[in-house]
Amino acid sequence: MSKVAFLLANAFEDSEMKVPYDEVNKAGHETDIIGLQQGETLKGKNGEAVYTADKSISEVKPADYDAVVIPGGSSPENLRLDPDILNFVKEMNSSKKPIAAICHGPQILASADLLKGRTITSYPPLQDDMVNAGAEFKDEEVVVDGNYITSRTPKDEPAFVRELLKVL
Repeated sequence: MSKVAFLLANAFEDSEMKVPYDEVNKAGHETDIIGLQQGETLKGKNGEAVYTADKSISEVKPADYDAVVIPGGSSPENLRLDPDILNFVKEMNSSKKPIAAICHGPQILASADLLKGRTITSYPPLQDDMVNAGAEFKDEEVVVDGNYITSRTPKDEPAFVRELLKVL
């Protein structure tokens, strides 16, 4: 079974964390919630989900994980300037490990300069940001491009989870 990192900060989109996290665990994979500080309480923007960071980004190594999931909401905005977060996704990408990002999640990929020449989707109002970062944008429920799996909004979660579980 795979070991999956979930990158998370406060104000995440509740279902975009809960649904993939629950499904990955239900499928028998191991998961770690990685935040900026171990033990930090992380609350969803709608107040429907609360998690505790299992580990801090400063203490984990990409080599210990088989895939990473980046839920949306405001969480990516709260993580995207942290150098350890950016280095983590860069190393995951260099190793061609799956990177699954939904909604605002691709903002981290943009900040890590990982979108040039890639085809992705995201929360539709971010289209210009994604294109300016070098990506080809598709307004589809899920876009798989190499090791990237991207989706737009909570309504796309079934397709997002389906493609994530396929690669795990």
